[in-house]
Amino acid sequence: MKNRILVIFAICICISLKAYSQKDYQPAPENLAARQWFQDAKFGLFIHWGVYSTLANGEWVMNQQQFDKATYEKLPAFFNPVDFNAAEWVKMVKDAGMQYITITSKHHDGFAMWDTKLSDWNIVDRTPYGKDVLKQLADECHKQGVKLFFYHSHLDWYQENYYPRGGTGSYSGRPNKGDWNAYLDYMDGQLTELLTNYGEIAGIWFDGWWDKKDANWRLDKTYSLIHKLQPAALIGNNHHQAPKPGEDFQMFEKDLPGHNTTGFSDESKVGALPLETCETMNGAWGFNIRDKNFKSTAQLVQYLVKAAGYNANFLLNVGPMPNGKIQPEFVKTLGEMGEWMKKYGETIYGTRGGPVSPHPWGVTTTKGNKVFVHLIGESDDNLLLNDFGKKIKKAYLFDDQSPVIYKQTEFGIAIKVPAEKRKPIDTIVVLEF
Repeated sequence: MKNRILVIFAICICISLKAYSQKDYQPAPENLAARQWFQDAKFGLFIHWGVYSTLANGEWVMNQQQFDKATYEKLPAFFNPVDFNAAEWVKMVKDAGMQYITITSKHHDGFAMWDTKLSDWNIVDRTPYGKDVLKQLADECHKQGVKLFFYHSHLDWYQENYYPRGGTGSYSGRPNKGDWNAYLDYMDGQLTELLTNYGEIAGIWFDGWWDKKDANWRLDKTYSLIHKLQPAALIGNNHHQAPKPGEDFQMFEKDLPGHNTTGFSDESKVGALPLETCETMNGAWGFNIRDKNFKSTAQLVQYLVKAAGYNANFLLNVGPMPNGKIQPEFVKTLGEMGEWMKKYGETIYGTRGGPVSPHPWGVTTTKGNKVFVHLIGESDDNLLLNDFGKKIKKAYLFDDQSPVIYKQTEFGIAIKVPAEKRKPIDTIVVLEF
């Protein structure tokens, strides 16, 4: 165990920070600026990585395979990511056209991917690798100009003070006792480390609240702590509900805003905050060697376009291997998406959801005096758009600037795009007004 004095000291720092109520939260000017940057960024990389990768069966393996705590503690001895190269990761992100990274600082197994002083259950103390990967990644992100978010799990299958238990992690063999407030102090202490020792952090991406919906999570205190330490840091919470006071963006897991194909978002409403949707490149979040259900480049680009049409960012996930490398299939697809973004990024970056609501034929995005009509589904040559109250000056194809026949009447805007002009992934018509 780490020195008890360090534990007490770190927790006291956290508790002693003056908390401002988030119930009447007024974002700081730098937070509002960060929100605008976030909405402009549109595309980020999600990274689920931890000791679970050694079993190559996803990030929920401790719960799904019913590992008790003593057995699971053997895994870090096999986690030695000697091939991890932060510079390569960040370059891959930039080459993909992504603007930010969200990485798991702590997943539900409670294992810290940084040199926390509050527990020895971390990558520095428990693995032969013995290095702080979050520090390496943070330094490289700052160097290359990529924003960094930390995914942090409320839920913890390892800590004994996570009690009463929630709906998961019941096989861990922990005693049926604990101090809930001590656990929350521990969580706030770890967040203090992450927001104090790793430079500018773009935000915290919470998950696991849903494990104990009726618990007093002290969100008000935790959110206040984060905004005091880094006012520009954006807070999001994957609780699948309407945004709560103190949150700065709203996320949707494997769904576009307003949809509920997963069943996660029964109580969710699309709020007024910046939006984000996340999705996997195959079927898994964490590394799963058997999962070869890879989504195509076309599918993922079209999801990115749809997300932009819904006024949301797209956070696309990879699960690195235990050696620190990212699967070559993922690297290849990300590179191909980057090539598409080099050509068509103008219609995505800095845009907002367009004036025409999403339809089966596609979506619209808008920026300045332009509306970009993205045709990504089946449609006839002739398309009728709802009129959005602006006089169209001209219409043309984004690819070759060739004119598109259009007619604006009281019934809407009719445009004609012949089949021979269509692109296999996305045909983009520009309307200037």
